[in-house]
Amino acid sequence: MVNIAAIIDHTLLKPNATYKDFKILCEQAVQYRFCSVCVPPFMVETCKKALMETDVKVCTVIGFPLGYNNYLVKLIEAKQAIKNGADEIDAVINISALKSKDFSYVEKEISLLRKTTLNKTLKIIIETAYLNEEEKEKIAKIILNNNVDFLKTSTGFAPSGANIDDIKLFKKILKNNVKIKASGGISTYKQAEELIGAGASRLGTSKSLQLIYDDNE
Repeated sequence: MVNIAAIIDHTLLKPNATYKDFKILCEQAVQYRFCSVCVPPFMVETCKKALMETDVKVCTVIGFPLGYNNYLVKLIEAKQAIKNGADEIDAVINISALKSKDFSYVEKEISLLRKTTLNKTLKIIIETAYLNEEEKEKIAKIILNNNVDFLKTSTGFAPSGANIDDIKLFKKILKNNVKIKASGGISTYKQAEELIGAGASRLGTSKSLQLIYDDNE
């Protein structure tokens, strides 16, 4: 059995989440020993203080959820998040640029994000639901070439999220050089176990407790 809690980014990115919801999120992360909490940028400082005496990391999202922000804005977002205490940065690529085959723009954006987050964990969100096979392979190779820590499948806001075939494809390209964070629609322990078996080493989900209870049944 996989210790599922240790690789979960306990996520709360709903637009109507309240301060109380984020407080509960942090308390749950400590109780169940999740890897991190994944929260909006404006909550980083608050969550960092709440988790100061624990091993739980603070993860936040950049250019979220559409990735359309100019890359300079993403860099500012990332710098501020790190200043506020973020341990991990999950940044959405410019999907439009990738779909338009403007690979130089995509690579420049990722390269600059890597330089900006050099001492932190960087995950690049590619939003698989909108990409064809060729685009998935291309972005995986760009990520590989820029020493990113994780390729992350989805924001959770697209029509679909992580699936086994995509994880296997990315694992084949990335091998052990870049890790894979499966996210989007993960709601059962069985599903999580299959994604891990295919090559994912981190899971992003807002259904973390559901996975834990599944594990114990």
